[in-house]
Amino acid sequence: MPTVVIIGTQWGDEGKGMIVDYFSAQADFLVRYQGGDNAGHTVVVGGEKTILHHIPSGILHNQVTCVIGNGVVINPKVLIEEIDRLKAKGSFLRDEALLISDRAHVIMPWHKALDAAAEERKGAKKIGTTGRGIGPAYRSKMARGGIRFHRFADPKTLAEDVADQLPEYNFLLEKYYGAPALDEKEIVATYSEYARRLSRYMGNTQRVVSDAVRSGRRVVFEGAQGTMLDIDHGTYPYVTSSNTVAGAAATGAGIGPRSIDKVLGVVKAYTTRVGAGPFPTELADETGAHLASVGQEFGSTTGRPRRCGWLDLVVVKYAARLNDLTGLVITKLDVLDGLAELRVATSYRIDGQITDEMPADLDVLSRAEPVYESVPGWTEKTSGIRHYDDLPKTRAITCGLSKTRSACRSPRSPSAPAANRRSSWNT
Repeated sequence: MPTVVIIGTQWGDEGKGMIVDYFSAQADFLVRYQGGDNAGHTVVVGGEKTILHHIPSGILHNQVTCVIGNGVVINPKVLIEEIDRLKAKGSFLRDEALLISDRAHVIMPWHKALDAAAEERKGAKKIGTTGRGIGPAYRSKMARGGIRFHRFADPKTLAEDVADQLPEYNFLLEKYYGAPALDEKEIVATYSEYARRLSRYMGNTQRVVSDAVRSGRRVVFEGAQGTMLDIDHGTYPYVTSSNTVAGAAATGAGIGPRSIDKVLGVVKAYTTRVGAGPFPTELADETGAHLASVGQEFGSTTGRPRRCGWLDLVVVKYAARLNDLTGLVITKLDVLDGLAELRVATSYRIDGQITDEMPADLDVLSRAEPVYESVPGWTEKTSGIRHYDDLPKTRAITCGLSKTRSACRSPRSPSAPAANRRSSWNT
């Protein structure tokens, strides 16, 4: 079956949007299966930058049907703004190009208010959330108190749900967090208008995606965040509020696991993360500042500067195993151009013991000292290179790529996909 899941292998920001856009040029369907508007995928086409928070980047390709799956939590205001911007630029030509699951959940104003209030209350123990209500929305979903898109789209059931739920959330906001209460009439009026704008895109995405897979259509599944932000397998609690790994594509899109043909990992040539939490290879020096500056490491959604460090192969190998990768794409290799020495972490030293396993206990991970392999860098410019044989002939390239490829079960192309888009589908 011609289906591929594109997954980030680090803490996000690996360049998934660029790779998704690349594959979208030959895809029939592009399915977003988790997360909310707390993540942003940046795509540059013809020198014009487009940042997408909800809509898959395939919307920039007219032949692709973009699906927002049931595993996503949707901020309707942000989604409408995104649609309007794309239409104004001429990038959203068909309403039929977007389909929203009737089972997706909606981020309500109380979710955002609770997110901000809870983070403020934590003080020095803040997780570093985006404050967009993602966590509280997923909490409502798991507590069976969320508002699904089909109820949001119906004015009657929307008003009923707001009337039923708001008193509890207002009590929590006022009595526990000392925050202002929210107005029921204002919420119903505002969200009813959002629903009027968005209801035309609602549908049974489970059936649509399943039929597409069974009929042999080309389907790309994209997540919003990287593996290390997975709620179960990431650096908990400094993670997002949903499952980001490849297996979540099945539940978040409403398909069976046998429908997934390939899993393509995306890895940055160094490591970054946003927010708090342990980061063994972090560089708080001139090299770290160089990576941040040259790599333009600022969050697409929040604009926050990203923490930067050397490539951590403990993380990448862990992600390769969790996602059962069949291939790997390396991005931002050109950011390393001109560095005299490069380092790659191949294991950790924790309390005197060497390990290549990712510990679950963050107190243990915080004591991890990266064990590096150092190699000379290169002076040539790698930007624009499209073929492996044209890369600089240095030990850094052969060491870094071979060690990264060894993490994959069935490695193919070690660098960016070939220029021929059609053949690259099988990367």
